[in-house]
Amino acid sequence: MLSYRAAQTAAIALVGTSIAAVLALLVCLPAARNVSRNPLVRLPARLLLNGLRGIDSFVFALLFVVAVGLGPFAGVLGIAFHTWGSMGKLFSETIEGLPRGPMEAAELTGASRFKVALFTTLRDAMPGLASVGLYLLEFNVRASTVLGIVGAGGIGQDLKNSLDLLDFPRLATIVAVILVMVTAIDQLSSALRRSLG
Repeated sequence: MLSYRAAQTAAIALVGTSIAAVLALLVCLPAARNVSRNPLVRLPARLLLNGLRGIDSFVFALLFVVAVGLGPFAGVLGIAFHTWGSMGKLFSETIEGLPRGPMEAAELTGASRFKVALFTTLRDAMPGLASVGLYLLEFNVRASTVLGIVGAGGIGQDLKNSLDLLDFPRLATIVAVILVMVTAIDQLSSALRRSLG
């Protein structure tokens, strides 16, 4: 049962982070200053990302537990919405840090702004974007353990039940499983980030 809950926690983090990555990719280009020079496009994109970042995944999970009911789906949505804001902000900053030369060269060939953004900017930024995504996945595995406490599924739910029942041997086992799971995912993610760098 604990292995199932641990896998559920990892799945909540993975699915929520994946949804957030897709949504962040859609918003990071309009939010980046060197890609979107029109403030009427850039400012609303930045406001959206700041608003999503400003609300913690725990609060989003509470809202989604009320909206969609108890279970992992509420946890996935809580992780996805908060991470969308954080990831979009970090993605846009990664894009803003790119050297301007390749983009200018692509623009000189007569490529449209969309093609420059898609085939030059995103391609050059991909290692940095992947590194940010992996880092936030690590963070979300830890966050998803806490979301179970509010009824969003995963091993956090067992943790809360053990605390409520004062079942300390089971609580110690759950904490050990959480530590092993988080350490393993951190090590895997760190190795993947090093290979990208």
